[in-house]
Amino acid sequence: METRIAVMSIIVENRDSVQMTNALLHEYGEYIIGRMGIPYRKRGISIISIALDAPQDTISTLSGKIGNLPDVSVKTAYSSVKSHE
Repeated sequence: METRIAVMSIIVENRDSVQMTNALLHEYGEYIIGRMGIPYRKRGISIISIALDAPQDTISTLSGKIGNLPDVSVKTAYSSVKSHE
């Protein structure tokens, strides 16, 4: 199976969506290399950065599910690095 390295940037603008975002990230936890979460209390948002090593379809599916959550924005940057596991 071919996997890619990607970085996903997530901005959660509504606290009610934080739990749903975390549930999705937990569901895809086997693909997550690292995660950094920053609660920006002054603006009432959460900023999350995720590093992934996963099949491109899996990354796209996760990004789509997160992007469909209310008041959540997501962008994904893909590396050209691929591996065959």
